[in-house]
Amino acid sequence: MNTISKRVIPFSPPDFGETEIEAVIKTLRSGWITTGPRTKEFENKIAARVGVEKAVCLSSATSAMELVLRILGVGPGDEVITSAYTFTASASVITHVGAKVVLVDTSKDSYEMDYNLLSEAITEKTKVIIPVDFAGVICDYDKIYEIINKKKSKFMPSNDIQKGFGRVIVMADSAHAFGAKRDSFNCGQLADFSCFSFHAVKNLTTAEGGAVVWRHHNHINHEWLYNQFMLYSLHGQSKDALAKNQLGSWEYDIVFPAYKCNMTDIMASLGIAQLKRYDQLIERRHRIISMYNQGFKDLGVTTLSHTGDGFTSSGHLYPIRIDNYSENDRNNVIVRLGEMGVASNVHFKPLPLLTAYKNLGFSIESYPNAYDMYKNEVTLPLHTLLSDEDVMYVIECLRKAILK
Repeated sequence: MNTISKRVIPFSPPDFGETEIEAVIKTLRSGWITTGPRTKEFENKIAARVGVEKAVCLSSATSAMELVLRILGVGPGDEVITSAYTFTASASVITHVGAKVVLVDTSKDSYEMDYNLLSEAITEKTKVIIPVDFAGVICDYDKIYEIINKKKSKFMPSNDIQKGFGRVIVMADSAHAFGAKRDSFNCGQLADFSCFSFHAVKNLTTAEGGAVVWRHHNHINHEWLYNQFMLYSLHGQSKDALAKNQLGSWEYDIVFPAYKCNMTDIMASLGIAQLKRYDQLIERRHRIISMYNQGFKDLGVTTLSHTGDGFTSSGHLYPIRIDNYSENDRNNVIVRLGEMGVASNVHFKPLPLLTAYKNLGFSIESYPNAYDMYKNEVTLPLHTLLSDEDVMYVIECLRKAILK
């Protein structure tokens, strides 16, 4: 390039320093590497950070969402609604429990589901809605609760926990949004249940991993619910390994044949270390977002607002839409960026474009707004290992790729 020498810009590498390395080494030397004291500590720190009573750490956000559905008793004959514009995990967990996937299109020129269509999609069979906090921007939960409260008469609970809610339950796919805020609430304080991802590409990472938190409800005992997650995530054992390790305390029972999706202490030690500098990590992400926004002002691209009246995102992704571009045009831009050393991505391919969901009977023609969001979307690198010079290089490369 003429103004800046060629660089190699990866899409989303993890930001680990000596703090994380030392934390893992300390855990390895402790002799306790699976679910144990570090995992419990991480759960407590997540709960304190979010501002809720309890948090449960698991192997992924996907497992968190599935366990919520199972604990709520969602299954065959039930319907669960989610967005057509999301990663497969938001919908695959619905099929795992045997319920019917109901997809809702996005609003025009929006990554959020169309709330009018959401209202129309609710039936007597609807048990749960899974909104998606895309790119770290929290959905409009006030609107969602307004809709489901108006539809209370349609709700048909099939067990006591559902009866306690007395309405459709809201489980947020907040995989992108740990650390985001809306109307003075933290992500995790708005939906009935919120599920976070700590996958390798996330703002806060434990390599793999996730967590679930929930709001206070008078009909739910926090300890009972926490113990349900423990049972479901560790084979239905009446004691976890930490409890069984106490002297003379080997005895246990299998309450029901459950699943295996617990977090390890090695993973949790990474998360604890990352939490110590998480405020600085988010601050840096927002600095990069501001640089991008300034650099693309006159380029003919539409950017996502990460801050606004009453909200601040977690700064997880930087998606742009290239005005008047087709899907093929967009793909050519991604290739040209790659030739200049800049890795980019697309978030997301709408579910009805994927074979698994075509086989369930979905067609992209029924989701025109989701397709329009996808066809010209490019996600640029946004991570805390980017220097200011790297950011300027990405800006110049995108300008060159588009203007070509």
